[in-house]
Amino acid sequence: PLPPKAVLLSFDDGYRSFPSRVFPILKAMNWPAVWAPVGRWIDTPPDQPVRFGDLRVPRDRFATWEDVREMARSGLVEIASHTDDLHHGIPANPQGNTEPAAATRRYDTGARAYETDAAYRQRITEDVRRITRKIRQATGTTPRVWVWPYGAASGEALDIIRTQGYRMALTLDEGLAPVDAPLSMPRMLMTDSPDMRTFARSVVGAESRGDFRVAQVDLDYVYDPDPGQTDRNLGALVQRIADLGINTVFLQAYADPEGDGLARSVYFPNRRLPMRADLFNRAVWQLRNRARVKVYAWMPVLSFDLAPDIARVVRQNPARPDEPPGPDPEQYRRLSPFDPRARAAITDLYEDMARAAPIDGILFHDDAVLSDFEDAGPDALAAYRRADLPDSIQALRADPDTLRRWTRFKSLALVDFTLSLAQRVRAIRGPQVRTARNLYAEPILNPASEAWYAQNPDDFLRAYDWTVPMAMPLMERVPMARADAWIERLVAAMRRRPGGLDRTVFELQAREWSLPGRPAVDSRILAGWMRRLQRAGVRHFGYYPDDFAQDQPALQNIRPAISTAWYPHR
Repeated sequence: PLPPKAVLLSFDDGYRSFPSRVFPILKAMNWPAVWAPVGRWIDTPPDQPVRFGDLRVPRDRFATWEDVREMARSGLVEIASHTDDLHHGIPANPQGNTEPAAATRRYDTGARAYETDAAYRQRITEDVRRITRKIRQATGTTPRVWVWPYGAASGEALDIIRTQGYRMALTLDEGLAPVDAPLSMPRMLMTDSPDMRTFARSVVGAESRGDFRVAQVDLDYVYDPDPGQTDRNLGALVQRIADLGINTVFLQAYADPEGDGLARSVYFPNRRLPMRADLFNRAVWQLRNRARVKVYAWMPVLSFDLAPDIARVVRQNPARPDEPPGPDPEQYRRLSPFDPRARAAITDLYEDMARAAPIDGILFHDDAVLSDFEDAGPDALAAYRRADLPDSIQALRADPDTLRRWTRFKSLALVDFTLSLAQRVRAIRGPQVRTARNLYAEPILNPASEAWYAQNPDDFLRAYDWTVPMAMPLMERVPMARADAWIERLVAAMRRRPGGLDRTVFELQAREWSLPGRPAVDSRILAGWMRRLQRAGVRHFGYYPDDFAQDQPALQNIRPAISTAWYPHR
């Protein structure tokens, strides 16, 4: 049993200062701790330097296996695995970024190919077995705690360490460590010697989810046929995001140069669609490590341009009920979520995206909708029949109760499908991956409109880490003079739901899509909407799209309103 307000002290890497400086304090206070040395570093002969990433560090800064044995015998120190030889970076993309070896598929520049799944699993398995054997030989005890190098977790590697007997895994993610998720334990990283004020702020930050401030970014703006120009564009984007002072980016993982929401190609290697450019990994890595933001992969749920024999969402035309149903020209062109082949193909794309880049989360796009005359395809009708519903659109709409049950069935079916996609992503990338999903405003303001969208805000709040309403008054044809009041109504409707504002990210519009040319919304107006959200008690918000090339919205106007380092924090 844990005592109240339990704290676990953990020390990584295997420095000699642990037995010489840390252990005497632990012994004096009778505090237990976890110590996680790297096998290769401890193995280094006395007359050779330790290969510490890209550095060469004097051997005497690191402990020996005799030190490890002595600490294990103390009764206060549990020896954990920090890998045998994976605490370094490996090539991760054609552009040359190096990323954590334990969580990355190696890119072979000579062969211009990525490490296969089998090769990756073999590399990780062999490393886990080596460090487990070395610690067992040194201490007489099989290690049960795994510490990720750089805190970078992998779901597939996690599955391997679980099969090797490990029962706890420590990351460097933010937040308190839940006792019911020992294989995904966040930690608070302590560096230098913080004073009490700094330490207190760190503790408060660990206990809070913090303010979620996001810009949604089209990778289409970054891509250029000239790789050099692409790299310059990416550098400009990273600098702008850093200058904004936000903490999250929703980053487009698919290509949509035609602007119709249909993914005909993607920005990562995959089994199902053409790859426009191998760009997603590099963009994620640069944003995370240079701009210091979390990156969510923004992906469609259904709108993928796959083989024509895969079923599409089709609509029964109420004016011509005798005609065969067909795709709604006013809607996204979507694959049917009730077709097993569609589900399998979409799952493949999500799995390949997860393998491609170290994402922090997923944003499910707003294309996951079904109207009150959709889906009318054979697979959908068969699914309704299995759920004890009528199997014709006319019968499904025949009375209010049946329509309500059909609507709820579709809403929950879409939620269940997105959660199954998230489960597959986490199995590959790790349990730390968070979920977010775009929600139209109308189901929030008018509950009866669930029938038109198959979206329900209460379902979203239960299912996802973040619900992301599109707080876009101009897109909803609200006159500018009434936009402020409309936004306040939206906030009030979410506030009425238990915990609604705690898990909701309001996404504002930075363009007027209803006008010719899709002009930018005045940045001062957008900043005003943000301040209005804050005055209404909203802490989590952002906007779409960010156009770094055109400085839209204007940095000087938007930064004081959205940055966590500015208003109202400073």
